[in-house]
Amino acid sequence: MHLAKKTNGKPGVRRKLKLELKVLADVGLLGMPNAGKSTLITAVSNARPKIADYPFTTLHPNLGVVRVGSERSFVIADIPGLIEGAAEGAGLGHRFLRHLQRTGVLLHLVDVAPFDENVDIAADAKAIVNELRKYDEALYQKPRWLVLNKVDMLQPEERQKVIKDFLKRFKWDGPVFEISALNGEGCDRLCYAIQDYLDGLRKARDLEEERAEDPRFLDEQYGKDGLV
Repeated sequence: MHLAKKTNGKPGVRRKLKLELKVLADVGLLGMPNAGKSTLITAVSNARPKIADYPFTTLHPNLGVVRVGSERSFVIADIPGLIEGAAEGAGLGHRFLRHLQRTGVLLHLVDVAPFDENVDIAADAKAIVNELRKYDEALYQKPRWLVLNKVDMLQPEERQKVIKDFLKRFKWDGPVFEISALNGEGCDRLCYAIQDYLDGLRKARDLEEERAEDPRFLDEQYGKDGLV
């Protein structure tokens, strides 16, 4: 005969949780409003964000799949444009910067032919970088490529002069791509370069995982007896 047992109950645990959704993308776009981010993602992917000639047309993140071959593709994310003071809450972009934290590379789009000739594009580009750093040092340290957009709006004789002057004032020595998101100039080269870079990252990650599972590597790390 078995006697039933019981224990005194205890109050349940109550917690308040705040869940934050982050999109998964390989590539993130950042830049000032009207830099051409939405036009670029439309030109190279299946995404169809709203596009207009006024600031803050993009009000939420947009994702697009870019295919550069039958079995080669990557996901690109476009967020609302950043402005100076974004890290403190100015504009809309700061609310979506977290969506770029899982990307493999950032593309910093710069409009090299603004309608307002008084706009200092180098100062604006530096402001974006400063906001990125103030928001998250890890995001600032991510690989970042410079994409100079709207080069088709420059006269052939002034194009290289404008670009050279900008790069000198911006003090940039990383990868640079000259494109026109509107007519597609330079977009193929940019997409293939991104795919090659991401393939390299994936290959390195796979090799690292294989190495970590290799008994010979474990022996090197911890010794044959499991001791360092």
